[in-house]
Amino acid sequence: MSPPPPIDNESTQSIIKDGLIASILGGLAMTSRLLLSVEPVSPGWVIRRVSAAAITAALVGYGIQDHISSPGLRMAVIGGVGYSAPECLDFLLAYVKKRGESELSKVKGGSNDKAKPKRKKR
Repeated sequence: MSPPPPIDNESTQSIIKDGLIASILGGLAMTSRLLLSVEPVSPGWVIRRVSAAAITAALVGYGIQDHISSPGLRMAVIGGVGYSAPECLDFLLAYVKKRGESELSKVKGGSNDKAKPKRKKR
């Protein structure tokens, strides 16, 4: 076996820089959304939402890096993803939970929510 190639310092710095920029853009998009909101929220809720937006924007930024060559369009996509990240993640979590419960009920052989009433034998 040959040893792994040496790590290219410039490409590593570029990857980290792109992820950091995408995270900041997503977090700023969510922050602007929260600033425009009129409903009261707790600090923990704000931190969760901004973190979700930043992480999602960073992952999408890595994913679209090779597909969108225009920097302006790439930044617009990342900002839009950061803005809509909480709803998308809430939907994804609800879908996974529903799907998991349906698979669990298949394994158990019955409905997970409702127990069947037992009939009296005559």
